[in-house]
Amino acid sequence: MRLLILGAGGIGGYYGARLAEAGVDVTFLVRPARAERLARDGLVLTSPLGDVRRPVALVTQASETFDAVLLSCKAYDLDSAIDAVRPAVGPETLVLPLLNGVRHLDTLDAAFGRERVLGGVAHIGVTMAADGTIRHLNKLHRFVLGPRDPAQAARATALHAELLKGGFAPELSADVMQDMWEKFTMLATFAGLTCLMRAPVGAIMQADDGPAIAKALLDECAAVSAANGHVPREAFLAQSLGMLTAAGSPATASMLRDVENGGRTEHDHILGDLRDRGRAAGVAVPTLALAYAHMQAYAARKAAEAG
Repeated sequence: MRLLILGAGGIGGYYGARLAEAGVDVTFLVRPARAERLARDGLVLTSPLGDVRRPVALVTQASETFDAVLLSCKAYDLDSAIDAVRPAVGPETLVLPLLNGVRHLDTLDAAFGRERVLGGVAHIGVTMAADGTIRHLNKLHRFVLGPRDPAQAARATALHAELLKGGFAPELSADVMQDMWEKFTMLATFAGLTCLMRAPVGAIMQADDGPAIAKALLDECAAVSAANGHVPREAFLAQSLGMLTAAGSPATASMLRDVENGGRTEHDHILGDLRDRGRAAGVAVPTLALAYAHMQAYAARKAAEAG
């Protein structure tokens, strides 16, 4: 099975490195500057689960079709990502997005046809250093995929079998939309909380009202998920609340790291979309709205500074 991975950044670089190391037929579609560095240094991954340094197959422009295309871009790059991979998507190609949230599914369905687009989730702490090294920050590398329609089941199973070779134990979900909505709930809470407070979880928990604010935001996001047909499972909520209120935790959402680096963020795709879905369903989301307004103000300030 021939796989194309868009980008060789944090998520795509991590899973792609594991697959390439296992001998899976993986090609990376990257920008010319990234291609030059990868051709010179190879794909470099540092991880508590084992480092990788190896040459990988690269293209800077897709010119042939693949059996599956993995998308791990930021939401604000989705339109350009679609244009980049379009030549690689044939009648039998599966498109597996690992983006956060759920709004991207409608865009991908319109571009490639719903029958080609699977559901997918990546739970991983990973970043790319200035020198191009992929840095895996902990031992979490959960990967979930699944069909959104029964007609996709056989092809999703075949892709899952290929991904198993990478050693990161991908899960083939019978209800991938439930998994996606639960991550959406968790991520919106985590990003909203740490961005609003501009601090890691442990520092927030030292504030008098820190634990109550974390729980209020999680409750709001969970209520939006439930109103959209995906009631979060109790085990998921308990685990999430534990992570969001862990004393001394250094954890921050990648959205906050983007803010601290002065970069673009996915606040519209995550916080804004969940707020809008909540309001459309009649769910009160005051804390979520505050977190989103905070990020909108950040983006407005950055735009003004850029002229």
